[in-house]
Amino acid sequence: MKLSIIIATHARPGSLARLLLSLKPQLDPEKHELFVAENGTQAPVQIDNPGIALSHLHDPNPGKCRSQNRALAMAAGEIIAFLDDDVIAAPDYVNAVDRFFDDYPQFAAMGGRILPAKDPYAVAGPAASYLDLPIVDEGEAVVEVRGVTGANMAFRASALRAVGPFDERLGPGASGHEEETELSQRVRRAGMKIGYAPRALVWHEVDPGRAVRTRFIRIARERGYCRTLHEQHSRGEVVIKIAVAAVRLMLARAIHAPTFRIAREERRLATAKGMRDGLLKQRQR
Repeated sequence: MKLSIIIATHARPGSLARLLLSLKPQLDPEKHELFVAENGTQAPVQIDNPGIALSHLHDPNPGKCRSQNRALAMAAGEIIAFLDDDVIAAPDYVNAVDRFFDDYPQFAAMGGRILPAKDPYAVAGPAASYLDLPIVDEGEAVVEVRGVTGANMAFRASALRAVGPFDERLGPGASGHEEETELSQRVRRAGMKIGYAPRALVWHEVDPGRAVRTRFIRIARERGYCRTLHEQHSRGEVVIKIAVAAVRLMLARAIHAPTFRIAREERRLATAKGMRDGLLKQRQR
């Protein structure tokens, strides 16, 4: 078994169906296996005759990382790829993942390319600055990168055995985010490298309903909190981050910067405040 693909899903049956349809013609049962790791729903989603041999794992309790770890424990592939349910795989995605690990033995992990399925500004207008899409585009060349993005990533099974599975304190259904960042850090600390694979392409759905400033800031603050769960940060460091971010945001507003620039500075400030939240909670324990 060459490649195992694990799809994390929660309450998006239409999106999941589109992803499975994009993968269907690419899969060879002799070389590939597919897992749907569903969490946080009362009943498993109905997968209507996808024509794909798959293992559907359902857990009614929320926790993306726990569901992924359950599938990971069952996976037999030498390479383990992870996809979110709101992406669509390019027609050559599976082969591109296979080739990447064959052609670049120096890399233990792969961050795939993620492009928007539609022009975000055509879909959501100026509010697209607040979409927070996980876009990954480092160009056309394979390069070493610091980390992966959870919507499209893959690892050698040997690397995951060496560093361990996902931290179940993190990710959707738990603290919300940062699970792939924490895993990337463990991979690098173990002396292994992560590569960017431009040919392993997926297109991410663009949902205008997610282009909401309050949601954008909430997510950024949650990310900051999550960082304090798996990284060491001092109170003084975080105070400085908040002060610098507040000044940057004030200046951006003062010069009437474009919305995307203001959104970036708002995210910086919210993330720093989330780190403060995390440190305060630690002190209260």
